[in-house]
Amino acid sequence: MLANRRILLIISGGIAAFKSLDLIRRLRERGALVTPVMTAAAEKFVTPLSVSALAGQKVFQDLFDLTREAEMGHIELSRSADLIVVAPASADLMAKLATGHANDLASTLLLATDTPVIIAPAMNVRMWMHPATKRNIELLMLDGVTCVGPNEGDMACGEYGLGRMSEPIEIVEAIEQKVSAKEQYKLLSGKRFLITSGPTHEPIDPIRYMANRSSGAQGTAIANALVRAGAEVVFITGPTEVSLPVGARVVKILTADEMFAAVHEALPCDVAIFAAAVADWRVTSQSKSKIKKTNGKLPLIDLTENRDILASIAKMDEGRPALVIGFAAETDDLLANAKAKFAQKGCDWIFANDVSPENSIMGGVENAVTLITSSGSEIWERMSKDDVAIKVVQKITETLGRG
Repeated sequence: MLANRRILLIISGGIAAFKSLDLIRRLRERGALVTPVMTAAAEKFVTPLSVSALAGQKVFQDLFDLTREAEMGHIELSRSADLIVVAPASADLMAKLATGHANDLASTLLLATDTPVIIAPAMNVRMWMHPATKRNIELLMLDGVTCVGPNEGDMACGEYGLGRMSEPIEIVEAIEQKVSAKEQYKLLSGKRFLITSGPTHEPIDPIRYMANRSSGAQGTAIANALVRAGAEVVFITGPTEVSLPVGARVVKILTADEMFAAVHEALPCDVAIFAAAVADWRVTSQSKSKIKKTNGKLPLIDLTENRDILASIAKMDEGRPALVIGFAAETDDLLANAKAKFAQKGCDWIFANDVSPENSIMGGVENAVTLITSSGSEIWERMSKDDVAIKVVQKITETLGRG
């Protein structure tokens, strides 16, 4: 799988840098071509000679090395790789990557690339738990960076906790998964996808509305992954603040009725994914003026159910997509409620997730889903929403390939 794959390995400062030597060995055993880059701090822990000997390549160290800039400039170096791996990723280098600083070769390479990036953090437990590091990790995940680890255990400083760099074999597995995902993406060329995302807003009066607390981040991540796969994507979204997927045909809606119409207008498609948090009800008669408080009396608001968008597509007699996928956001009895929804809607898959406030899923950068199909349920570990999107696309690719 990794044969002839070009891996740009950035080694930053920290005692975990010694593990990078084993990582290089394991990558080369699998046929990967490893180009090493070392920060000045990394050289305090492992020597460039050791790294170069194991990689079979010269080590890049200095941003302003005129000889090496003439041979291969830092821009070309960052873009010629199939994957960039930062192991170990120090708190300092992560902060630079999160905030766009570029004052040495490593940080400049990371800023000058559109190549996928994997980081393997390694630092003291208190540094890992610091709010600044947490903010940086969230920013990196939003930018599509894949984070491997850290692990929990004894540290060189004598403390115990989260902060140990993942073992080299764990990093290799993450690299193989990333490469496998890119290979499978090619199979979606020529396929048309419809995906809904975000909330719907159901007006009460000109300034008030009912809505769900959906950021649209998961739906957007899936749309981005599908576009990268070469698929044609129609992205129907309610009001959100997340960046819209580049390369998709975006249809903006406000209400559930508008989304219903937009979905049916977007047919036909090969796969329909319903990730939107559609309001279950709407106000029967929207007030044309702002509703005023009147002597403590509560206003009477009549509600009616919105049409079921997912079921309307899943139960089509003609022109039904080959794969119809729904999402079930629950706060109680996750599997029982999701399985009931699966049976009721008539879709092929449902991704269930527990959006209880303590899980920080809704509005957060991570997700933990359980895939429910006619064959049973499959629990996925908690991961970034971008990584969930990659895994969703892999699963779809495998299913369409079997079909």
